[in-house]
Amino acid sequence: MTEMRQECKCHGMSGSCSLRTCWMRLPPFRAVGDTLKDRFDGASKVTYSNNGSNRGSSRSDLPHLELPSSRDLVYFEKSPNFCSPSEKSGTPGTTGRICNSTSLGLDGCELLCCGRGYRSRAEKVTERCHCTFHWCCHVTCLNCTTTQIVHECL
Repeated sequence: MTEMRQECKCHGMSGSCSLRTCWMRLPPFRAVGDTLKDRFDGASKVTYSNNGSNRGSSRSDLPHLELPSSRDLVYFEKSPNFCSPSEKSGTPGTTGRICNSTSLGLDGCELLCCGRGYRSRAEKVTERCHCTFHWCCHVTCLNCTTTQIVHECL
């Protein structure tokens, strides 16, 4: 990965740098993710054929093909449509998935529900709460019931 950079540290009396130790370091995780996302967004679909030899055709008859660089991402097939169920790809679709109505991210109802909309319902949730640790080695908790609004993809 060409985004790696060299870092060095000096050793010696009073920082004299009589000895240097150097190593290669990856960029911050966010920078790696941003680079991969940019490459993903710019990925090119490539087609291939296996229809025999090209005997009888001269190289001038072949169309000009711009090959991707070693840094480019390429793909052969489009990704399956994860919105709808598909036995072929083994995806269940997003109908019935719980979503976040206030999020603009991947868990948001608009994106996760693929524009089909969602229904909201109140649901009672019981959780352990007010837990206390007793010496030694025993925890007691109360059960707390709250009502939460749950959003589910149509």
